[in-house]
Amino acid sequence: MNAAQEMSAFERAARGRGCRFIAGIDEAGRGPLAGPVIAAAVILPPDYEYPGINDSKRLSSRQRERLYDIIERDAVAIGIGVVEAPVIDAVNILQATLTAMKEAVLNLSPPPDYLLIDGLNRISVAIPQEPIVRGDGRSISVASASIVAKVSRDRIMEMYHRQFPQYNFLSNKGYGTQEHRDAILKYGRCKLHRSSFRLAEIDAPQTNVPLGF
Repeated sequence: MNAAQEMSAFERAARGRGCRFIAGIDEAGRGPLAGPVIAAAVILPPDYEYPGINDSKRLSSRQRERLYDIIERDAVAIGIGVVEAPVIDAVNILQATLTAMKEAVLNLSPPPDYLLIDGLNRISVAIPQEPIVRGDGRSISVASASIVAKVSRDRIMEMYHRQFPQYNFLSNKGYGTQEHRDAILKYGRCKLHRSSFRLAEIDAPQTNVPLGF
């Protein structure tokens, strides 16, 4: 079995059980200090292959952008789910991620009849589903969803950069880089920041450090 066949093994198995519309699901943005968590759900045509589709973390920004356009062109359906920082703070990042995944699935048309989900957790929809540990490197559908989610989130953070240039979201996309941490120390948090994500150097008792929204 070659690499392309290995990446399609979960899809072939589901299709062999009679499933027609198999959606891969993944997220982007669980770790950043600011911005939303975004999930994508992607249904690909039967026996679909395309060289280079893989876990988005293994790809450069240019590669992701190119593959995003190809996936958007070729996919049967794409759904997106977005959960912003206030909800993340209210329910925790895991529940926010599962909510975004559910929203992405519900935004698919046609609706899927089987789900391949990156990670350990199932989502609360009445559709047969299979969590896959490291699924973004093992399933072409999940890998496609990882690319769509990552590119979608990056584009949102680039938009937010224009609104909040002091945090340089253009470069750090809201992750906890030293530049971003220093900006929070200097300017405080904005409405995009996840207040439940605590940082020792920021949230330890200090004087003359603005931390409010």
